[in-house]
Amino acid sequence: MKRTNLFLALFVVVSIGELLAVSMGWAEVHIVCKSLIMLSLIGYYLGEVPKRNSHFLRAMFFCWAGDVLLLKQSDDELYFILGLVAFLIGHSLYILAYRQLRWKETAAGLLMTQKIRAGFPVALAGTGLIVVLFPKLGGLTIPVIVYAIVLMVMVMTSFFRFGRTSGESFWFLAIGAILFMTSDAILAINKFHTAFAMAGPLIMLTYVLAQYLIVEGGIRHSIPLKPTA
Repeated sequence: MKRTNLFLALFVVVSIGELLAVSMGWAEVHIVCKSLIMLSLIGYYLGEVPKRNSHFLRAMFFCWAGDVLLLKQSDDELYFILGLVAFLIGHSLYILAYRQLRWKETAAGLLMTQKIRAGFPVALAGTGLIVVLFPKLGGLTIPVIVYAIVLMVMVMTSFFRFGRTSGESFWFLAIGAILFMTSDAILAINKFHTAFAMAGPLIMLTYVLAQYLIVEGGIRHSIPLKPTA
């Protein structure tokens, strides 16, 4: 078995372990599995691409840091804020990476009017969530709004790769970005608005799928088919 396949297998195992841990309340398993999710994907990415994107790698590292910091949020609210900052940096680096993970040719890319149409539903969903959560954000109002804006831009930037990468790379990465936003939305609703029983498993399910699809999208672009005339 290839070393990269071992990292992918590890990702599957720790993802399943994490879903079981948050569902069953296994604290120790939760700590181990959540800490290994992004590390296994980093190993998978490093082994698959011939030319690594530094922004992409740094984004994954900061997402790993965010995962680890959020493990401690029940001990002190400061860890939640630090985790938020880590993911904010991660999203910002993903934005930079997405702008590089596309072909130089622009002829098949989206026109400005198409970009506006593609980005509008994302902006509507993101601002709608902010409006709903706003009365309950308290001292975290500004950090959460900044985070939400950067998250929306991250998703929009993944859409704007349409026509400038392979079809597989575009869809993997775009769906992953949508799932990332979905995961964060569930987390925000559960934390600031209304807590519900299945929030933990739903947050982690959408999160692990999001990160895998984003990484797979990055890999598929790094070994692309050349665009046809």
